[in-house]
Amino acid sequence: MLDVIFREYDIRGIYGQELNRSSAKAIGFCLGLKMLEKKCKNVSVGYDARCSAGELFSYLVSGLNKAGIKVYNLGLIPTPLGYFSLYEGMKFDANIMITGSHNPKEYNGFKITIHKESFFGKELKEFSKEVYKHLDDEIEENLEAENYDILSLYIEFMKEQFKNLKGFDYEFIIDCGNGTAGVVIEPLIKALNLKARILFSKPDGQFPNHAPDPTEEKNLRAAQELLKQNSQFKFAFAFDGDADRMVALTRNHIFCGDELCYLFAKDIPNPRILAEVKSSQNLFDAVEKFGTIFMGKTGHSNIKKMMKEKRIDLAAEVSGHIFFKHRYFGYDDGIYAFLRALELIFKGYDLEDSIRALPQLYTTPELKIPAKEEQKFILVEKFKNAVKNGQLNGVKELCEIDGVRIKFEEGWALLRASNTSAYLITRFEARSEKEAQKIKTQVLELFEKIRAGI
Repeated sequence: MLDVIFREYDIRGIYGQELNRSSAKAIGFCLGLKMLEKKCKNVSVGYDARCSAGELFSYLVSGLNKAGIKVYNLGLIPTPLGYFSLYEGMKFDANIMITGSHNPKEYNGFKITIHKESFFGKELKEFSKEVYKHLDDEIEENLEAENYDILSLYIEFMKEQFKNLKGFDYEFIIDCGNGTAGVVIEPLIKALNLKARILFSKPDGQFPNHAPDPTEEKNLRAAQELLKQNSQFKFAFAFDGDADRMVALTRNHIFCGDELCYLFAKDIPNPRILAEVKSSQNLFDAVEKFGTIFMGKTGHSNIKKMMKEKRIDLAAEVSGHIFFKHRYFGYDDGIYAFLRALELIFKGYDLEDSIRALPQLYTTPELKIPAKEEQKFILVEKFKNAVKNGQLNGVKELCEIDGVRIKFEEGWALLRASNTSAYLITRFEARSEKEAQKIKTQVLELFEKIRAGI
């Protein structure tokens, strides 16, 4: 079934299965028609380091050319440079990034932006029906595309934006993870004359050193070892496969996206902040003291939409997607976020102390509960109704923005359906591990009772 590759935020799947020659050509053709329908004259296309990128590029571009839209080839670049192409010089009307993001090497897919708006959700699901109609079309191979050097323009832009950092005498580590970050980081570090030890900069779709997901601590071990062994290094930064996410770490602490959001917010006058439902209560409570903060849905497409609606300066996901509208364009860019973090250090902020000064809370990692695609949203709805009917003790408040976030006297719990995979996501936070476990136990007991009844 082709449906499995049409996710909430993008098109993604295992290359060679539903994502293949015929589906990629049909997607390209239908996207070209959709973009022309939306008055686009052209589309920029870039790709990540995955081994399937070249083949997918040829199939996608063949479909786009059959539709009759002008194609520009951005080459192997991070996803944020695809977004950047829509803002730099206002030359392009749409962008497609061929990327599997942080997923295992066998995955790939398409992130689509039309007139600076994410193409996602119901519109993307409806679009999948058009793709079905053209799966058996004969689409000849046509790789006609004009090369466009977005990389040099991006580096020049960042060099100007962060000229205050030029020659900063501070040693740090960067782990590119053999993803696309390396094609930017090496020339950018040179342009700013920064003192960085760069790890795994060569793009390699086999990801020989570790998986391209820096939110898994095991993938940070190389950077952690260097921090422990070399006292001159105080900080490290790591990127996912397409560099739209960034994780920062010291010898003693790994900064989650919500913690970075708080640190960045402190350096923005009267900030308007957006945080997803998985974020720590500390972020909401702390930002309320000096700015305005909203809670929103998880997912880069949802966040970008709400940022425009609420005139947001800065948004973040726990997973390391950081969206700056303040001094930038409002999309998630791990490389830009890295430079803003380095700028905080340059200005004299002690990032670790700032986090340590917040109230001590215990937050569990995300717990993923396998669930069938056709059942996961039903399970969340039934759980929500059970909570409303008083089947959980001590509930103070119920937030239904994205799944259900339940506030208790001692902390909170979250249960939501993943929009991209066949599982539910839970997270728990409280003033101590014991209280968090207590909340977790009663929430999961109720959930299992509901699941048993389906």
